[in-house]
Amino acid sequence: MNFTDEHLSLLNSVNDSLELKCLLQAAIETSSEEIEGCPVFFDSVLCWPRTPAATWAVQPCFAEFKGVKYDTTQNATRYCHLSGQWDNYTNYEDCAHIVRDTVVSEFEPHVDLPTYIYCIGYILSLSTLFLATLIFFTFKELRCLRNTIHGNLFVTYILSVIVWLIALALQLTHSTSNAACTLIVILLNYFTLTNFFWMMVEGLYLYTLVVKTFSRSNPHVGLYMTLGWGVPFGFVAIWAIIKAASSTPLTPHKMTGLDLECSWMRESLVDWICKLPACTALLANLIFLVRVMWVLITKLRSAENSETKQYRKASKALLVLMPLLGITYLIVLSGPSEGVGSYIFAVVRAILLSSQGFSVSLFYCFLNSEVQNAMRHRFNKWRDKRNIRGNIAHRFQNAQLC
Repeated sequence: MNFTDEHLSLLNSVNDSLELKCLLQAAIETSSEEIEGCPVFFDSVLCWPRTPAATWAVQPCFAEFKGVKYDTTQNATRYCHLSGQWDNYTNYEDCAHIVRDTVVSEFEPHVDLPTYIYCIGYILSLSTLFLATLIFFTFKELRCLRNTIHGNLFVTYILSVIVWLIALALQLTHSTSNAACTLIVILLNYFTLTNFFWMMVEGLYLYTLVVKTFSRSNPHVGLYMTLGWGVPFGFVAIWAIIKAASSTPLTPHKMTGLDLECSWMRESLVDWICKLPACTALLANLIFLVRVMWVLITKLRSAENSETKQYRKASKALLVLMPLLGITYLIVLSGPSEGVGSYIFAVVRAILLSSQGFSVSLFYCFLNSEVQNAMRHRFNKWRDKRNIRGNIAHRFQNAQLC
């Protein structure tokens, strides 16, 4: 291929793609003259110029990489072997992060605001879910199959939120290793998938309770446990094995400050091993919701209520069931990718998804009359015991005075 001045002007005009510049420069040098030593090469970070054989190529560290500032006074090196081939490893060990203690970065609403909303919503959900789970598992009068399912769903929310917050903290501090990153990604995938499957268990239980009322064969709690915890484990195990086989391993000496994301975080077709079951669970819950709402509306129509009251009850039931069955995920599954609409969609998505745990714990624990009665009974019992002890102590003091 012959390159003209037009190609060179194109090379100078492409300022936003270092890789394209590097590839064009390599093609120009390859076509113009015979290469001695190592050719121009792009290692996904820097463009290395043509270098004589058996020498080290040296150039300053980059100013920024993946949003992180680096010290440009230090150098990165790559060795050109005697055979005229580049070494497989670029030494970026001297390229250190710049810690900006006094400089406050500019607030970027389209990036930062959704992240802040996720953090606030998840922390709020985590606190309410923890309290709701504690109530379900400590109050004996609340122990039944329905509340056991609710409690397991709450646990999956708690675990997935904790792992998500840990992953965010490690990503912000850049203090993680390849092994830790791999473990976090596996745990996050597992707890997220268990969350979807326990939402499907909620839908299956509700469908059995409302639609299959007179069915003789009701699922046992063991079946629900297997479906909620065991089946996701199988999918994640298969995904992890295939992901490990398809990922390029990073040896310990190659893990530097540049490795801000491990290979397990990169999306690939293998991830559909976990995504497809989650989508299936949501689709099943959508079917369960349609059947349950059909039965509910049919019963409301047969009752002697006004049409407005019927719609109000149906709307209330739909509003309460949507976060429980994960229908919120379907609402924000896809949206605009550009412009103001994408920013509004990102904010709305962050609000709905991060507050889903809070909504579930609010509707199915704190606003539940059964839970309120149990807590009221426990409080009255504690107050009566305290009053009895106080009366006994008062009588004992009076007896001593006499």
